[in-house]
Amino acid sequence: MPRKTSGNKSRRRRKSKTNSISEKGSQKQSYHRLIINYLKKHSKKAFNAKEVASNTGMWKEMNTRKVKSLMDDLVRMGQLEDVGRGQYKYSTASKTRVGKLQVNRSGSGFLLVEDGDDIFISPSSLGKALNGDIVRVRLKATSRKNGSPSGEITEVVQRMQTKFVGVVEKGGPNIYFLIPDDYRINQDFFIHPNHRKGAKDGQKVYAELMNWDKRSPEVKVLEVLGDSGANETEMHAILLQYGFDPSFPHKVEAEAAKIPEAIPEKEYKERRDFRGTTTFTIDPHDAKDFDDALSIKKLENGNYEVGVHIADVSHYVRPGSELDKEAFQRATSVYLVDRTVPMLPEKLSNKVCSLRPKEEKLTYSAVFEMDDEAKVHNYWVGRTIIYSDHRFTYEQAQDVLDGKSEGPFKWELEKLDDLAKKLRKTRFQAAGGSIEFDTNEIKFELDENDKPVRVIRKVMKDSNRLIEDFMLLANRTVARYIFEMQKPELPSVYRIHDAPNPEKLMKLQEFVSHFGYEFKGHARGLEASQVLNGLLKKVHGTPEQNVIETLAVRSMAKAVYSTNNIGHFGLGFQYYSHFTSPIRRYPDLMLHRLITNYHNKQFTENPVVLEEQCKHSSEKERTAAEAERTSIKYKQVEFLEDKIGLSFPGVISGVIESGIFVELEDNFCEGFVPGRNMKDDYYMFDETTYSMVGKDSGTQLMLGDRVMVEIVMTDLRKRMIEMAYLEKLPPAPKQKS
Repeated sequence: MPRKTSGNKSRRRRKSKTNSISEKGSQKQSYHRLIINYLKKHSKKAFNAKEVASNTGMWKEMNTRKVKSLMDDLVRMGQLEDVGRGQYKYSTASKTRVGKLQVNRSGSGFLLVEDGDDIFISPSSLGKALNGDIVRVRLKATSRKNGSPSGEITEVVQRMQTKFVGVVEKGGPNIYFLIPDDYRINQDFFIHPNHRKGAKDGQKVYAELMNWDKRSPEVKVLEVLGDSGANETEMHAILLQYGFDPSFPHKVEAEAAKIPEAIPEKEYKERRDFRGTTTFTIDPHDAKDFDDALSIKKLENGNYEVGVHIADVSHYVRPGSELDKEAFQRATSVYLVDRTVPMLPEKLSNKVCSLRPKEEKLTYSAVFEMDDEAKVHNYWVGRTIIYSDHRFTYEQAQDVLDGKSEGPFKWELEKLDDLAKKLRKTRFQAAGGSIEFDTNEIKFELDENDKPVRVIRKVMKDSNRLIEDFMLLANRTVARYIFEMQKPELPSVYRIHDAPNPEKLMKLQEFVSHFGYEFKGHARGLEASQVLNGLLKKVHGTPEQNVIETLAVRSMAKAVYSTNNIGHFGLGFQYYSHFTSPIRRYPDLMLHRLITNYHNKQFTENPVVLEEQCKHSSEKERTAAEAERTSIKYKQVEFLEDKIGLSFPGVISGVIESGIFVELEDNFCEGFVPGRNMKDDYYMFDETTYSMVGKDSGTQLMLGDRVMVEIVMTDLRKRMIEMAYLEKLPPAPKQKS
């Protein structure tokens, strides 16, 4: 499936117009959070703006007057207390809470609270707040039935999103509304007649909120994206919906254009030279941004020198430059079904930094001396220069490993594969080792009009795992390396993953018991990873494998970036960072810079500022993942558009009070069966078993059960597939391991 980098020159300068207030708001929110976190840690003391600026590192980015203005904002929000004479304290007495609003599909909201239970907000208590806004909530005197707090919104402190993507709907003569694509916005917008920009009924537009003085919020159209349902329109709309612009500002492109492709002579003298060592890349067939390369040679003592070489983006993207500011704001590349929107302009991502074959490139490397059992005897981390001898696709490398092709560098591939398998075995066998999830990832085969004609499950083969295992080795080694450099206490950027929520593990125990599996839901620490791995091995190849793995994943915390190293539970690593993809991930670039600074005895990094950068990167990573999932869901709906009335076998992937979710076995598309489409009986929801039970027949439909369903309706605008339940099917035969 081809990935295309959008390069529409007509939109090149639109960034200045569409650079949303939400980006500025997000930056302001980041500063607010930085101030609150600092004062909260020192809640018994009062500080003036100058002290806060100095202690948080904000003085590098703004003057004291600006910091004071931010602190005055927080006083108005009830987060800080002005104690007089320019002194401020963290406020603990407020009966209201200020935070970020999250709205779900049902229209209910939650105020996200870091240090306590999230606060429930009913649809009638949302007021004029929208998903993502920073709001003030007044706590209600009575809690909900489950004991969690509830409240009502009294003020929109900060409107975090002011630009929206949606479909124009005609309501009458010269009356038009915008129906937002984002299902979390349960509010239609009135389009001002003078600001429709010629948009027609059924077209998709990008619009900006003007005011909300009346009952309905009022918007003006900024850009008509095109006819709803056209591929280019929909993919462009998804990017804008999640805040990713496919084009770069002119000043960023101009700065990138000035970067010379020739390597400066001094770099040859200052770097370790690997140009004489066999080196190659292994990537997807449609990749253009080659982040990483591997090298290998046999040493005189019989061991092997294996190099993991990573594009040295930090050499070209300097702190504070326009390129750096844009890369930080994006924080990640975005991968939709049919295109890639890179973190860096094409000049860097696909040319200067990309480790292309038959070209010399500047790299940052982790180099290992390993024996035949893949035991690492020593390692080295530093700046290098390489020459890539060959570019493999995963398929080409796999053919060599399978003996289907002699290919170039056969010995090198086979030796690296052998070492990778031993690294993997050690990783999973270690106490508290990695947890192995066999998750479904899909890709689409598209025709010349970008219509999906086939849905394919991505299969991890040895060539994929080879790269994965050496990238994991490099990431964990560099994380430990920089941690051990901390003679003075030096901050670093870690990829952390907390242990599972104990309540969720107990719910998982209750659920798997219905399938006859024993599982210690009370396990903690190393034992928790051991029992999870044990469970996953037991269910492998069974009909219930997918649903149990899905619930196990849901019991896990989300991996995030942080300066506070708590280890990575899922991988079983005490130290772990992201080092291997600086072309497409900003935290990797941050880590490269830290290593360089610490090598040069420059210890000026501010941990508070670094932590805020980590939080921003984590948030953008989540947003990019949402955009990718949305594009996949759109293509799934499009794929089933011409299959209305056809029947397919599937597996129940979710059960809620109003119906069941079913994932089709043949094409992995997921749809919803509402209760009204379960016509053979009246089904009631059983919360204890995550199942629907027929009132008369007693038929129980549980997570993981196979069922036959019919495609009833598809809705591209809502990205929804509606199905009807036909019958329960016998379990699929167990797969051979």
